[in-house]
Amino acid sequence: MNLELSKKQTAILNDILKWKKDLSTQYITLGGYAGTGKTSLMGYLSNVLREKDKKMKIAFCSYTGKAARVLQRKLKDTDSIYKYDYTGTIHRLIYRPIMDNDGEVIGWERLPSDDFLYDMIIIDEASMVTRNIWSDLLALGKPILAVGDHGQLPPIEGMFNLMEDPQFKLEEIYRQEVNNPIIKVSEIARKYGVIPVEEFSSTVKKLNKGDVETGEFLQDMFEEYDKDLMVLVGYNRTRINLNKGIRQLLGFESLEPSIGDRIICLRNNHREEIFNGMMGTLLGISEESIKGFKYYDVDIEFDDEEYPFLGKISKEQFNKEKTLSDIPDGINLFDFGYALTVHKAQGSQAKRVVVFEERFKRMDDEMWRRWLYTAITRASEELYIIGE
Repeated sequence: MNLELSKKQTAILNDILKWKKDLSTQYITLGGYAGTGKTSLMGYLSNVLREKDKKMKIAFCSYTGKAARVLQRKLKDTDSIYKYDYTGTIHRLIYRPIMDNDGEVIGWERLPSDDFLYDMIIIDEASMVTRNIWSDLLALGKPILAVGDHGQLPPIEGMFNLMEDPQFKLEEIYRQEVNNPIIKVSEIARKYGVIPVEEFSSTVKKLNKGDVETGEFLQDMFEEYDKDLMVLVGYNRTRINLNKGIRQLLGFESLEPSIGDRIICLRNNHREEIFNGMMGTLLGISEESIKGFKYYDVDIEFDDEEYPFLGKISKEQFNKEKTLSDIPDGINLFDFGYALTVHKAQGSQAKRVVVFEERFKRMDDEMWRRWLYTAITRASEELYIIGE
């Protein structure tokens, strides 16, 4: 394995190995800023554990399919995944469908502890894990290492946050990332909350929103929109306006969703295995109604998911600032997914990211730094910040 850990990483690795040997607690938490080598440490740990126990099976998992795919790719690059390991979503790891007499899925239940095949669970992007899912993970009785970024925004739903105060923290930029301009900008955001209008590299820039050239640049980018581009904002009204504008540039004539549209899930539905923040492309759509409530029957190809989704989604939810309530059972909530709020983008990543700096009046400086840092760290290759 062509990895060399820093002193801090080595110290944390030894602490984790000691915990794994003693298991004085069932779980530990590891927080690390972007570029501090969290995934490298996970890969190193995976290999060291197998040197001690060649039969050990580890479940590597994340809340979303996209995060799980990113983790899987990084671990493969360091030869850290073994034949009988699991890499995928938490949901597919620990839940099994409940079927009715017609073979339809009517719910999900946690896998019995005796049927769980893995010796250890390692969770990435652990700040996204909800209290209920965490309880179900603990109920399996296996040792758990929860890994995440303690510099990001806290979860928007509820007060539960595994990364609020992690036991171990990586905060020094890993030497492989020292010259990464996205990591440099994320450090500025996290420490100061103010990004200067500057060209940090040919593909990492902050642009003045008032410049004519900025408008032309954005129009060119949006006209070439694809799923490798993520557009992030603060306000829901900005999100709606950008969704309308980008769709117009792409040639969509109707204000209603159409085949080929990018859409995003707004609410979890464990029964149908769809989750808040999942992105996909519409492959089929037809309008229906039930007791006066209008909905669409849709066929959605989700990003980084093996199977398409066939189901019902609300018509009324599209282009709304707030998520609807009092929805008939079996109707899911989606909206256009060309532009997203930063909260919706947590756990996701894209090759190219455009961030519109929008600060809520009620945001204190700490929360603003977290917002900006979270937005910036969604980018893997290109980053364009639009502000003043």
